[in-house]
Amino acid sequence: MTWRDRTELLIGKEKLEKLASASVLVVGLGGVGSYAAEMICRAGVGKMTIADGDKITESNINRQLHALNSSVGKYKAEIMAERLLDINPGLELVIVNEFIRDERMIQILERRYDYVVDAIDTLSPKVFLIYHSLQKGIPVVSSMGSGGKVDTTLIKITDISGTYNCKLARILRKRLHKLGVSEGFTAVFSPEEVPEESIELTEGEENKASNVGTISYMPAAFGCACASVVIKALLGLDRNDH
Repeated sequence: MTWRDRTELLIGKEKLEKLASASVLVVGLGGVGSYAAEMICRAGVGKMTIADGDKITESNINRQLHALNSSVGKYKAEIMAERLLDINPGLELVIVNEFIRDERMIQILERRYDYVVDAIDTLSPKVFLIYHSLQKGIPVVSSMGSGGKVDTTLIKITDISGTYNCKLARILRKRLHKLGVSEGFTAVFSPEEVPEESIELTEGEENKASNVGTISYMPAAFGCACASVVIKALLGLDRNDH
């Protein structure tokens, strides 16, 4: 059997070819984005762009797919690219080894994508990516915060307007509402309460005001949920299929 045969057995040859011709952008390759990117690749999506300017640190090892002692200090996008091409050597892959903001974000979105995965941790570029993707008519799935949570059964997939009891989602809704966006993209979130003792304020860390305690499997579960949204949409499957 080839590496795609099991997928074909589930969805059929025609849908497998749909995935092979699809193009997906994944921005943010941390705990959520690394798993989302790999699951999208393993499903057989044939064209991908991955973007992240961060390097792997030892503190990433507890939850990020590409984080190993041997990869500490290396760029996430480069390590992720190696993994994806090792899974599918025929993958058409664009690597954006930078934090994308402002005009650069718009430039990257000029390429044709069938779906965008937002796995960005920082609010401003997150808002920018979602807003400009929607302006260009590109569907988006956006991950909310997986930190401070332990119960995978509480993870929900819904329109952003249906999110609740999630601090990141609340702030994101407020910022997007000012731009005229109140609905129209998918959010992966959990309403599980985050214990105060799991949050610590940080000093001197770029793009971060605080750290939140995170267990190994929650970002992975969020990432897999994001991948499922993309793959099912590309295949035209609703939630009651397969």
